[in-house]
Amino acid sequence: MLELEVIDDPSAAVIALDPIRSRLLAELTEPASAAALAARVGITRQKVNYHLRALEQHDLVTVASERRWGGLTERLLVATASSYVVSPGALGPAAADPGRTGDRLSASYLIALSARAVREVGEMWRAARTKNKRLATLSIDTVIRFRTPADRAEFTRELSDAVLSLAARYHDDTAADGREHRLVVAAYPKPKTEEPKCR
Repeated sequence: MLELEVIDDPSAAVIALDPIRSRLLAELTEPASAAALAARVGITRQKVNYHLRALEQHDLVTVASERRWGGLTERLLVATASSYVVSPGALGPAAADPGRTGDRLSASYLIALSARAVREVGEMWRAARTKNKRLATLSIDTVIRFRTPADRAEFTRELSDAVLSLAARYHDDTAADGREHRLVVAAYPKPKTEEPKCR
């Protein structure tokens, strides 16, 4: 089972986004039968089987094992990944594109950049897996609490200067065997999260 799978097929996205099927995917991090799932989610085994067939047809679940009960064979299914994300590529030409957003400081530009990263990395990761290779990536995730807006602006200036200096030092247009990499640096206010309520 993969940690995460990027869904780029529009029909698979529709299947996965159905609330019942999404719930079944969440329940199938461990192999389970249709009967066991029916008891967990509170719908009939027949309806569970219907939804499982749709998930299986789109490679979102797979058979983990089979066991015989008298004259019947019970299939245990498992999700192909522990979590999923839908690629903006599933939207085709309507997908977010940073090239269509002029304001590089806008939220829409950041979202379009993130969408492009999901689409591109998802496609390359899938190709790498078919060749049994790893995909080299770099991710940095941290939280900074700025004292003032002026500090935030100064940090932005220093970070921009540092990134441009490093890019200029390591970028080589003449490297015939070199490979270009995208570098995206983004910052946005951290969402406020509620403290869990004690009962």
